[in-house]
Amino acid sequence: MHKVQELYFKNLSKQKQNMEKNGNNRKLRICVATCNRADYSKLAPIMFGIKAEPQFFELDVVVLGSHLIDDYGNTYRMIEQDDFDIHTRLHTIVRGEDEAAMVESVGLALVKLPDVLSRLKPDIVIVHGDRFDALALATSAALMNIRILHIEGGEVSGTIDDSIRHAITKLAHFHVCCTRSAEQHLISMCEDHDRILLAGCPSYDKLLSSKKKDYMSIIRMWIGEDVKPRDYIVALQHPVTTDIKHSIKMFELTLDALISFNKRTLVLFPNIDAGSKEMVRVMRKKGIEHHPNFRAVKHVPFEQFIQLVAHAGCVIGNSSCGVREVGAFGTPVINLGTRQIGRETGENVLHVRDADTQDKILQALHLQFGKQYPCSKIYGDGNAVPRILKFLKSIDLKEPLQKKFCFPPVKENISQDIDHILETQSALAVDLGGTNLRVAIVSMKGEIVKKYTQLNPKTYEDRIGLILKMCMEAASEAVNLNCRILGVGISTGGRVNPREGIVLHSTKLIQEWSSVDLRTPISDALHLPVWVDNDGNCAALAERKFGHGKGVESFVTLITGTGIGGGIIHQHELIHGSSFCAAELGHIVVSLEGPECLCGSHGCIEAYASGIALQREAKKLHDDDLLLVGGMSVKTEETISAVHLIQAAKLGNAKADSILRTAGTALGLGVVNILHTMNPSLVILSGVLAGHYVNLVKDVIRQQALFSAATVDVVVSNLADPALLGAASLVLDYSTRRIY
Repeated sequence: MHKVQELYFKNLSKQKQNMEKNGNNRKLRICVATCNRADYSKLAPIMFGIKAEPQFFELDVVVLGSHLIDDYGNTYRMIEQDDFDIHTRLHTIVRGEDEAAMVESVGLALVKLPDVLSRLKPDIVIVHGDRFDALALATSAALMNIRILHIEGGEVSGTIDDSIRHAITKLAHFHVCCTRSAEQHLISMCEDHDRILLAGCPSYDKLLSSKKKDYMSIIRMWIGEDVKPRDYIVALQHPVTTDIKHSIKMFELTLDALISFNKRTLVLFPNIDAGSKEMVRVMRKKGIEHHPNFRAVKHVPFEQFIQLVAHAGCVIGNSSCGVREVGAFGTPVINLGTRQIGRETGENVLHVRDADTQDKILQALHLQFGKQYPCSKIYGDGNAVPRILKFLKSIDLKEPLQKKFCFPPVKENISQDIDHILETQSALAVDLGGTNLRVAIVSMKGEIVKKYTQLNPKTYEDRIGLILKMCMEAASEAVNLNCRILGVGISTGGRVNPREGIVLHSTKLIQEWSSVDLRTPISDALHLPVWVDNDGNCAALAERKFGHGKGVESFVTLITGTGIGGGIIHQHELIHGSSFCAAELGHIVVSLEGPECLCGSHGCIEAYASGIALQREAKKLHDDDLLLVGGMSVKTEETISAVHLIQAAKLGNAKADSILRTAGTALGLGVVNILHTMNPSLVILSGVLAGHYVNLVKDVIRQQALFSAATVDVVVSNLADPALLGAASLVLDYSTRRIY
């Protein structure tokens, strides 16, 4: 695995750019200091990248903290196994596992680090996270005028970790953050915008590239021979240093709940924070190390830990890996207590803020165990390390060392991208039409960066295969276009359950497309969250974000195309209905004696005003030799369509004009019914026929609508591609928090 990573970064280095900003002929000397198993999982991918480019960098590795303690697994050995030369080992931990021992450990590190840094003379020290060891390292480097690159600054979690993390931020000269919110926090803390890189979490580079197939042998090794995937639990809980007594009580309740739940469980020992000794006593008091359902271990190698959480039925505890890394696999997580209270989370995380008995935790286990959620990439897209290496090369050592702070903070919602990255937050939008299948990369501003079009296959297997192929091609191309894909939004005809990502019933235009789970296969293949909705609803969402509906509280969108569809926005929210059948506007009945509709009813708007209905009437006229007028001609092999009917009406064909007026009147009557039901302030006509109907619809409203409703604005959409833009808005506007 590690050799493959090194080869990847060597290939990447062939595409290097000139280090114009640096202006240095000598190599950049970088010191990476790692304190524990958790920070090494984030630092290791960066270390591999640095090691793979010896023409640019010299790497010195310093190991300190709990890495060197037997009770915590002597985890420095995994650094040696990864073929890194450890320059210095510093024993900095004062045993005691209480608050005073933590302070003394910081003091001991401050005594020992200056000598090491004086000998190494690094240009840059890379510091990770929010541990007390990292604070000692950052303090030493700052006071010795050594530049500091801080990984994962700007995040909010809970307990003393927030204070330590933000303190390191103020000492650091450069910042690599994982999320847009973290970037905004750093900017609000007056850090220099040009020294902040939004890269994503480095561990995601390994998570999302992990292709290990033999996960069963790992499960058998750590959990047991007879355990199946999704049928075990991984538990990882640490003390909360600001409320040790309560966190120990919570841990005791967690173990009681896990014993009652009666599933095989892998329990990892807590970290070295104050209170960990008491937590270990609780484990031994309850006999966890000898219980037949439990395996208690001090350390699991990261590559194996990835496979264990990826195939677990649930992860429980208060470790940051639960709310960060585990989301990449869609594994259910139960986050306990306040230690991660401020973290951004995916929908796979269920929070249990407090518990007086085991019952609430046990209920959470019943709710979460065995589920599978969409994969979340809140914390990274697998390309963090190349961005970080590029960032390192851009650092100019000739610039003054003294930090500059930016007062006041930048305006809210204005992003400041680093000038050599300039990545665009984007969505993959998929539109499943009756004829074509389209995929597009859509930016946050609604720009269609690139679009791909293929004929929509007739069978389910071919269609799913083509969707995956086109999405993977687009996602790969997005990297070259400097677009960061946040997720996949899908617009499709038919009735859709957007909560589950399932097409319940399809239109007759798309065959073999009922009871289809679109979310799971696409999310699994792309490691991206996926949202699905009806094409009419997507058109309404597109108008709300990019079109005439922007800022409008309540409006209706009507699509006039092959069929008639639409979406309703009420009080800024999309209306789905109790059975996801809201806004089937094409099937509003305007005449009991009207023509038959594809739905089986008679007199629907769609039976009068859709492209199919107009084509039907055009064929009737043509069969009776009543369609063509002077200036018109139709080739023998040409299919008669609504276009010919509209052309004939424009050239003075009275019968064609009468048919269009009837269609427009039917559409207008349907709009009047909508006005009297929903009372929107705006009606937006979208689709190829919108321009032909808008004036007729306005006339019908003036004649038929109640006075209080007749003042509604009726406009034609100015969006070139509402289906794709609506699918993109599913991704770009989505946010979720689940609190239990």
